[in-house]
Amino acid sequence: MLREMKAKSAQNAFKLEEEEIKRLKEISRDLRVWIIRMLAEAGSGHPGGSLSAIDILTVLYFHTLRHRPQEPQWPLRDRFILSKGHGVPALYACLAKAGYFPMEDLLTLRKVSSILQGHPVAETVPGIEASTGSLGQGLSIAQGFALASKMDGTHYRVFSMIGDGETQEGQIWETAMSAAKWQLENLIVFLDYNKGQIDGPVKEIMDLEPLASKWTSFNWDVQEIDGHDIAQILNAIDRTRGIPGKPHLIIAHTIKGKGVSFMEHKIEWHGKAPTKEERDAAIREIEDTPI
Repeated sequence: MLREMKAKSAQNAFKLEEEEIKRLKEISRDLRVWIIRMLAEAGSGHPGGSLSAIDILTVLYFHTLRHRPQEPQWPLRDRFILSKGHGVPALYACLAKAGYFPMEDLLTLRKVSSILQGHPVAETVPGIEASTGSLGQGLSIAQGFALASKMDGTHYRVFSMIGDGETQEGQIWETAMSAAKWQLENLIVFLDYNKGQIDGPVKEIMDLEPLASKWTSFNWDVQEIDGHDIAQILNAIDRTRGIPGKPHLIIAHTIKGKGVSFMEHKIEWHGKAPTKEERDAAIREIEDTPI
């Protein structure tokens, strides 16, 4: 009888996990559409790195983060810092979907009177923790939050996302040294490894490899995952809870422009908005792709 109960419990847990993964995939697909819509409306912005990041941000904002959209300054909230600030359309889409501001506001992206500018601005946008976009600096800010939490005993976690081109910045490696020194186990960093930056392939501009072993040598806990596999993202975050005394780096192998075939792996879509015709084609493709 006990064995049957355990088996049934395991089946129920597996079913719940499948349902959660499906829910997150549906949210991510919806937010991809919004990213395309807002960039086409703005006529400028960064689709490539926004689409490569959206699966990870969806998991964070709709599964992992402890946060209150109606109380953005709740002291015990987990923090998220988007160090690669040009990918902010993905973050705006998540914040709007979560209820920080109306979804319709997304279509004001980059307009003069809008609070939603081309890089995150903490002073005007609910849910934005830090103004970022000067590459390399966001991770340092995240480290500061994590250290403050540890010193204050407030026990919130700090998540950050850095870009692969951004990882060429020296300030990233200063944080890599200092976060390990302070044993910031409450700092979880995703590296959006889509392998393309504005000037070309990362490997040709300034190769990061061997990437995992470099961060491991700085005394970080390092994992490598498929950054578009929801189950792998969830499992990687769960694993960080069981490893004390080290900051965590999750190297997420992603695809620039993921979800839109004519954008995928194309460097030119790093910072080019779709036309109305391209918008319509992209949205059709996203919506027609099975979950």
